[in-house]
Amino acid sequence: MALDRRLEAWIQLTHLPGFGGQSLRLLLAALGGPEEVLAAGPGTIAKIAGEAVAARFRKGPDRATVEATLRWAQAPGNHLIALDDERYPGQLLNIPDPPALLFVKGRLELLVRPALAVVGSRNATPQGVANAEAFARALSDGGLTIVSGLALGIDAAAHRGGLAGASSSVAVTGTGLDRIYPGRNRDLALALAQQGALVSEFPLGTPPRAENFPRRNRLLSGLSLGCLVVEAALQSGSLITARLAAEQGREVFAIPGSIHSPLSKGCHALIKQGAKLVETAHDVLEELGLRGVGTPTPADLSTVPSLLAHMGFDPVDADTLAQRAGRAHHEVVAELTRLELEGRIASLPGGRYQRIR
Repeated sequence: MALDRRLEAWIQLTHLPGFGGQSLRLLLAALGGPEEVLAAGPGTIAKIAGEAVAARFRKGPDRATVEATLRWAQAPGNHLIALDDERYPGQLLNIPDPPALLFVKGRLELLVRPALAVVGSRNATPQGVANAEAFARALSDGGLTIVSGLALGIDAAAHRGGLAGASSSVAVTGTGLDRIYPGRNRDLALALAQQGALVSEFPLGTPPRAENFPRRNRLLSGLSLGCLVVEAALQSGSLITARLAAEQGREVFAIPGSIHSPLSKGCHALIKQGAKLVETAHDVLEELGLRGVGTPTPADLSTVPSLLAHMGFDPVDADTLAQRAGRAHHEVVAELTRLELEGRIASLPGGRYQRIR
């Protein structure tokens, strides 16, 4: 197998056990590129980064792992993007700890397009899921690729909405890209690999360790112009992503909710701290200077006339609409939420909706 020697050097460096980004940046600054770092003797490495790092270089990475990674990169749709690659996302170069190597499966071009991170609770309410999917679809149609973390709840809904829109969706994972976590999102992950993209900084075979997900969150915000929190408790990991976004100079948005809901308290706390309160997708697009750029019109939303036709002008609940339209209940709820955000219908007491004349 013909090997890209520079890429192989990056793989060897990033697969050294216990070798972190800070040590790598120190060596690269002193010696040049990855091949030069690998060619340096243990004494040189020790002088620059310490004896512990030199000991890891002496041991070296597992050769079989390096070969397996290179084989993975040659499969259709798979990419390895190193820090010195011209295809490396420029947004990530501006964060404090950019990954030396990115594993990407799917549409590489999505990583350099305007994007928005959409995050929230894994144990989301039905309304939160509907909001996430409806907002993500409208924002995707408005020109923003939707970035999220492939978790259950809000993340999964955001990916579905992004994929349904014009600008697709990217999932940043906390595992190697040869693993899908959680398993319940396998079909969604496959759809992202085909129509969007999956991204990870973790080597192949990396399992879902708890400490990986906070590191993953800095890439969610780093790839994006801003971060929208849909639902979050006060101790939610989504608030970590929002904090990282603020530290990286990104915009932070939050959707308010009921004062009685624990899953609204995180969003309300963010708003108190200066996050932008969001009621419609246009609020986000306007803040990011994208309003009117690719924003959908009613003619663009092929499912809307059908649902409105089934709705008529009399009050109706979601279950009845699902039966009339022959569609899944969660799809109808998501569509109703989007129509309400667009001002085309109004919600009434008792879980009913009415078309606005």
